[in-house]
Amino acid sequence: MFPEGHPYARLAPLLLALTFLSGLVDAASFLGLGRVFVANMTGNVVFLGFALSGAAELSALAAAVALTGFVTGAVAGGAWRREAEAEARRFLVPLLATQTVLTAVALVAEIAGGGRYAVLVPLACGMGLQNAVVHRLGVPDLTTTVMTRTLTGMAADRPGRATVRRGVSVAALATGALTGGLLQARTGVEGVLVAILALSTAVVLAAGRRR
Repeated sequence: MFPEGHPYARLAPLLLALTFLSGLVDAASFLGLGRVFVANMTGNVVFLGFALSGAAELSALAAAVALTGFVTGAVAGGAWRREAEAEARRFLVPLLATQTVLTAVALVAEIAGGGRYAVLVPLACGMGLQNAVVHRLGVPDLTTTVMTRTLTGMAADRPGRATVRRGVSVAALATGALTGGLLQARTGVEGVLVAILALSTAVVLAAGRRR
């Protein structure tokens, strides 16, 4: 996807793993927590509008809570960056580690029967952190959550390395969503959260080694 020795070459596998993770997270939230996203905020903005119009099976409160949690996580990620005054790669590991802790909090809340919002809020905050660090890294075509622009680039630009990156990114998100959907059907939200926690931990360990 990037030439050998390119500054982004070692980051690309980590970002693809996070893209897969985003598919898992949205599968858990949309299928298990009541038609709401925690990674895809475009969808939540639309859901909020639909819910306010009176659409059945959509909750304006759930969409608003997810949006608030996501923005809170993104603000925290940005504040951490400014406080540390460090390059993006140096705070990649602590931010992703914090996201992993938030996933663990969501899993504990699900096991303890804490209710929808006790699970939804830490997941949304974690995805806000993830998007803050990915935004700061600025790796082309590997945003981990937003696919509209990625698909547009695939269709509008000439084929090349960027096309491969975009295609793999779309496939990673779709595969994560598929895997999450299958796990949700067989094990419920708890099983999906266990998978998210395991993958998130692996990403943190891999990022630590790649530093």
